[in-house]
Amino acid sequence: MRSSNLRLFLAAGLLVAVGLALVISGFASSSPDGLEKVAEDKGFLDTAKDHLFADSPLADYAVKGVGNERLSTGLSGLIGVLITFGVGWGLFALVRGRKSGSGPGKGSEPTRAP
Repeated sequence: MRSSNLRLFLAAGLLVAVGLALVISGFASSSPDGLEKVAEDKGFLDTAKDHLFADSPLADYAVKGVGNERLSTGLSGLIGVLITFGVGWGLFALVRGRKSGSGPGKGSEPTRAP
């Protein structure tokens, strides 16, 4: 795949993910998820403890301080997409740099036996 095609593919994928995060996530159900529903039905939901990140700025798929629930969920999705894309991009750059940095004669033509 040529470099320009790869860039176009990545940009299009990122735009689709951003669009889904911003727009579609606002329509997610506010009903409890499967585990929470079962815990509620079986009567042990009240024994649950908050996790380590329960007070984080992006807890419960929302951005703290944003009053509009749909906007808060969309912004949380956007931030998640950008962080995930950035981590993936960074890992790709590390692997690519390690791959191109290994081997004899980096930056020179291969030697031929006489």
